[in-house]
Amino acid sequence: MNENLFSTGEPIADTAAPAGPIADRWTTRKFEAKLVNPANKRKKTVIIIGTGLAGGSAGAALGEQGYRVIQFCFQDSPRRAHSIAAQGGINAAKNYRNDGDSVHRLFYDTVKGGDYRSRESNVHRLAEISNAIIDQCVAQGVPFAREYGGLLDNRSFGGAQVSRTFYARGQTGQQLLLGAYQALLRQVDAGTVELHARHEMLDLIMVDGAARGVVVRNLITGALESYTADAVVLASGGYGNVYFLSTNAMGSNVTASWRAHKHGAYFANPCFTQIHPTCIPVSGEHQSKLTLMSESLRNDGRVWVPRNAGDHRRPADVPEHERDYYLERIYPAFGNLVPRDIASRAAKNVCDEGRGVGPGGLGVYLDFADAIRRLGTEAVKAKYGNLFTMYERITGENPYEMPMRIYPAVHYTMGGLWVDYDLQSTIPGLFVIGEANFSDHGANRLGASALMQGLADGYFVLPTTLGDYLARGPVGEVPAAAVEAAETRVTAMIAKLLSIRGDRTVDSFHRELGHIMWEYCGMERTEAGLRKALALIPALRAEFWERVTVPGSGDDLNQSLERAGRVADFLELAELMVIDALHRTESAGGHFRAESQTEDGEARRDDRNFSYVAAWEWNGGEPPTLHREALTYEYVQPSTRSYK
Repeated sequence: MNENLFSTGEPIADTAAPAGPIADRWTTRKFEAKLVNPANKRKKTVIIIGTGLAGGSAGAALGEQGYRVIQFCFQDSPRRAHSIAAQGGINAAKNYRNDGDSVHRLFYDTVKGGDYRSRESNVHRLAEISNAIIDQCVAQGVPFAREYGGLLDNRSFGGAQVSRTFYARGQTGQQLLLGAYQALLRQVDAGTVELHARHEMLDLIMVDGAARGVVVRNLITGALESYTADAVVLASGGYGNVYFLSTNAMGSNVTASWRAHKHGAYFANPCFTQIHPTCIPVSGEHQSKLTLMSESLRNDGRVWVPRNAGDHRRPADVPEHERDYYLERIYPAFGNLVPRDIASRAAKNVCDEGRGVGPGGLGVYLDFADAIRRLGTEAVKAKYGNLFTMYERITGENPYEMPMRIYPAVHYTMGGLWVDYDLQSTIPGLFVIGEANFSDHGANRLGASALMQGLADGYFVLPTTLGDYLARGPVGEVPAAAVEAAETRVTAMIAKLLSIRGDRTVDSFHRELGHIMWEYCGMERTEAGLRKALALIPALRAEFWERVTVPGSGDDLNQSLERAGRVADFLELAELMVIDALHRTESAGGHFRAESQTEDGEARRDDRNFSYVAAWEWNGGEPPTLHREALTYEYVQPSTRSYK
């Protein structure tokens, strides 16, 4: 089917995961890992790109262990990392509610929720570590909600029938990030972490095929700076902003991962992108981002639309018998708490039927009237007050008095750089953690699992596996020629962008790319649409390099230059995403191919032909090479994913 769109290479395998019973593998790996003598840790330098939950926790943990850490973020403070926007909660299998939860059930729910496209070993490790994460964060002072007996409170999230999500009102990401931030700043004060804000990674320094440093640009002065180390860790987040409009912070980008991809780091499952079902709908062309309303709202809010198409009455004027609580009707077992991919497609379907609400009919109601009658306004305010306030400020509508209007939007990317069980990429010495890697979520991420993965990787996994890498042999000095080569590449890229002096802004290209991606590689993908995108994207990329205008210079603060480099990378990534989506002719999780669905419109997987990780190799601008990592299931047998 490749039709010269890609070539097929040798299979790839995760050789780092131990054999044996799945419950023993992480314990086995930790014991088998070589250790670095405490006195020698001071001689080892690690570079970390990013200061969100994954990067911040990794910097704090490695600094605490005694390594010399050099850490970068492009924000003006580590506290501005996009992790701060996560609202709803973090999963853990503590079973405080005594409702049947366990490590194995969290493992099972995550593999099933990912539509059987994730590795069992990685997911089980994540479930095991989940409980230690909560203990760590409580010890740091994270103000989790508590129930009447003093235990930490839990609530439900999509894809689970137990209450395992720990939360701090609607500010969970912010509170967890502040915990990691204070631990990181403790290490800055101790002198083990050297922190650089307002610096952006633009290239890797490579020596004999291994990652040995980075070239960064000081975003205030424009100066290029090079730093070398024994290993490099990417914790730079996901690539959802390829769609232009997403719930991501406007600065979120793929540049660090993409520049590493060009040096040999395989990019895995790029088409697995998540559409979040509870976002404030698009209101016009003026918008540069979308606002997420926490999935936790689906605990008490009921989703509905009018039963009849074209019903434009005020929600209060629609009687109960003329409302369609479609998630409760179609999925009675899970109701409003079905996973995100299913809730998103269901919302799209009812809107396509002409039953959507609000401007353009692109919205559904999330109604709290029942919860307010049952619990009282003050109880609802205690659980969701800041989210309700945010919604009212953005829309001018009071959700205590009328239902919220929501619609799906791009939120999270399950794809990312390929890593093995040790979180090491196909480039030796380059480790990738958090949303920047592909490892734990398969084709769909369950709600409240992103924070869990970021902190598991940073606090608990990386300190063991990175230590093993550093203990396995000394690395030599970094030759000046390697640094010079990386700096030359970056200088040439900047000069090229500044020299074009065309007649179109960077944002106009980004917005057009986002429209193409949403239209043809969004919630529903078809062969015809993907092929159209494969014609449009290269043409848009060629036009970018002929007509983009980047005012100013590279010698000082220049945000147009920053955005231009990021959009240039998005234009290349977008083509790979579409190739990946076109080659995967099944439907799985967030990847829904219209040609592969059941009679009642549910996703139809093809386990016989697509039970693998698609790991893509860069070929210098020529068609990429596909390397398949076969997925095997010993403990959770793939079945038709049903939430009915």
